[in-house]
Formats: sequence, structure tokens, C-alpha cells
Amino acid sequence: MIKWEHSFLTLPFGLTGAVIAANGIPTLHQSLWIVVALVAARSAAMAFNRLADAQIDAGNPRTATRALPAGLLTRQFVFWFVVITSVILIFAARQLNPLAFYLSPVALAIVFAYSYMKRFTRWAHLFLGLAMGIAPAAAWVAIRGNLDPRIFIITSAVMFWGGGFDVLYSCQDYEYDVREGLHSVPSRFGIAKALMIARGFHVIAFALFVWMVPAFGLGRLALAGVIVVGALLVYEHSLVHAKDLSRLNAAFFTTNGMISMLLFFTILADRVFLR
Repeated sequence: MIKWEHSFLTLPFGLTGAVIAANGIPTLHQSLWIVVALVAARSAAMAFNRLADAQIDAGNPRTATRALPAGLLTRQFVFWFVVITSVILIFAARQLNPLAFYLSPVALAIVFAYSYMKRFTRWAHLFLGLAMGIAPAAAWVAIRGNLDPRIFIITSAVMFWGGGFDVLYSCQDYEYDVREGLHSVPSRFGIAKALMIARGFHVIAFALFVWMVPAFGLGRLALAGVIVVGALLVYEHSLVHAKDLSRLNAAFFTTNGMISMLLFFTILADRVFLR
């Protein structure tokens, strides 16, 4: 239902925030509970999205085979899955520090709210990016017990990165969204302009990732990672054209998974070997 493996799109960004906050490798206790909290938050968000979008998914040929519209799971099961994973998040946050605990309901409110954004605004893609972008900020809070304005550079970078690839991904639903009156960048501007907007989002994301390097005093390994991320973003957009979306899944999952993992490992290496 929620594709656990897709946690690797955002989990590395949370761990990146933790590494930067700890100026190296966090303690085992911190690392364990941060991973538990991030996976629980994403799981709760995805399951909540399946509940909120069950009717929409049932009418869309691309999503009609998902667990709820296909009758593989009941709404009651998914509801309790959301409740349990939300409790796990809050419990994990409590193991970290008071501020993480107090802010955990705010994090849940943000990730749950995304599911309804497409009903009101074509810019729901950026709200999804924000839901992903709070991961490094949350990890910073988990390590430091406070919020530093600099962490919002990474949050904003992830927001535009996630928003950009969600615009790409939503191009698959262009005809359905137009027919059903759902808001999205492709349904409002058409696929060709949507691809241009996605590119713009990713240019902003790349600029913010570059800014992150001097803002946190990162070194040449981190900068090299950011440069490769820029190249991967260019490659991602080369796979998708207005009249050919056949390679969209490769652009979405493979390339973006590589981006998040690459940034994490290069920043980790930078903090461990070059500090």
C-alpha cells in the first residue's frame, strides 16, 4: 500500500540534516529514533493519502489497482495503520528531546494536509515538497533541540526538488485531472509548460543546494556531490518530453533516489573525513 522502499526518496535528506546538525555521525540512539520517526511519518502520510484519495484513485486507470480501490484492504485497516504509525512517530520523537516531541503533531498536520491540497490549488506539488522538506529540519531538531534558520535552506531545496519531480509525475494524470477538475500544474498549464515549470523548480533547488555548502561550512566532497546532483537533474529532464512520458518512472524513482542518497553520502563523508 505505501511502498516502504520509497522511503529512500526522503529518508536520506532527514539523515543529511542529522549529520549536519551533529557535525558528523549522530549517536546510535539518535540515529535509531530518527530513522523510526521518519519512516513512521512517511508511512502515516502515505496511508492517510490513500484514505483521502480512495475515490479519486478508483476513477483513475493508473491508480485503480491500489489496495483500497481494488478491495485488497479495508478503510478500517488503513485508518488504524495511520493511527499506529502516527503514535510511533510521536513516541520516537519523545525519545529524542522535548522540542521534537512537541513539534511531532505539527509534522503530522503538514504531511496529512498535502492529501487535500490538489482540491484547492494547482501548487499542491510544492506542498508535497514541503512535507518532504521538513525531514532535515526535524532531524536537526532531534539532534540540537532547537531550530536554526540555516536549516530552512535545505528544507526549501528539498521542497523545490520534490515539487519539481511531482510536477513531472503528475503529467501522467493530465487527462484525468482535467476531466475531474482536479488542480495541478499540468492540468492548468498543459504538459509542455508543466515540464518547463518543473525545470524551473529544479534550478531553484540546485541553487539552494549550492548555497547550503557555504552556509554550513561544508567542504569539497559536499560540493562535488551537489554538482553531480545538478547533472542528475539535467539527466532526469532529458528523459521526459511533452510527447513522450514513457520513461517517466525511471526519471521519478531511480534518478531521484540516487539524488537523495548521493547528497547524504557525500555530506556524511565530508563531515567525517574533512572536518
